[in-house]
Amino acid sequence: MDKQIKEPEVLVIGAGPAGLTAGIYAARSKLDTLILEDELVGGQIRDARFIENFPGFNRISGVELADHMREQSISAGVELDEFDSILSLNLTDDEKIIETARFIYRPQALIIAAGMRRKKLPIPEEKQFHGNGIHYCELCDGHLYEGKEIAVIGGGGAAVGAAIALTKFATKVTIIHRSNSFRADKKDQDALFNNPKIEVIWSTKVVGAVGDKILHALVLEMADSSRRKITVDGAFVYIGSSPRTEMYVRDLKLDSYGNIIAGESCETNIPGVFVAGDVRTKSVRQLTTAVSDGTVAAIMAEQYINNLRRGKLYGKSVYN
Repeated sequence: MDKQIKEPEVLVIGAGPAGLTAGIYAARSKLDTLILEDELVGGQIRDARFIENFPGFNRISGVELADHMREQSISAGVELDEFDSILSLNLTDDEKIIETARFIYRPQALIIAAGMRRKKLPIPEEKQFHGNGIHYCELCDGHLYEGKEIAVIGGGGAAVGAAIALTKFATKVTIIHRSNSFRADKKDQDALFNNPKIEVIWSTKVVGAVGDKILHALVLEMADSSRRKITVDGAFVYIGSSPRTEMYVRDLKLDSYGNIIAGESCETNIPGVFVAGDVRTKSVRQLTTAVSDGTVAAIMAEQYINNLRRGKLYGKSVYN
């Protein structure tokens, strides 16, 4: 059976803060706008226990903010295609074709806001214990460790925030970091250091895991290259992310880190294709910069579509 073809004026890939903002701006400009998302709407902010640096809210949970943005986008007129994975795409100056599990999309303008993917713990046993002791979301799985001892691996804001949040459930949280300092906000670091349930192991790498069907211990490599085991019931991993850009390598220019190259206008090397959020090459990656990218990308997409309309009106392309 042939798939239905949809031709929105603007297609946004990704329903995180950048994608939702782009959708809101595009829809409010009276453009037929659809957001395509293969997971939960909201992206990585859904994992944030509390957000305290987004203007307008002294404190709000990631889930609440994601839900607010989702509702606002729908109210603006955005159509959402959720839990639909991209199978293939072909991006050229003349056409943009995106095939998913359910539809074929042929938008006039495309905004890529696909976000980041959490890096897996690089040990041989990761696959064996994934979901059976090794986890990547404290909000999703923290409740499984009520009254138990767990480890948090990483040293950024996500790791520090997760360690604090997990003390609601665990009797002890050991945070393991390969460096000798954290990269989290000073306020969060103070909260971590003042929490009696949390122990920090500095300058240490996790190099293995031990258990039967479920995790029982982690193997650590210390700064002097010696190794030891620590007994844990579970481990939560926050060692960074990588951009979800593998499928764009053929058509778009990427930097050495896998980010899509685009300047402050969010325009890529292909006319009509824009990029927003964590997948764009840039130096600062924050919730507010993602929202900024989404705004710019939508405005530039509107200008591109208006130019196309003028070109058709006068019988020529403004991009050839």
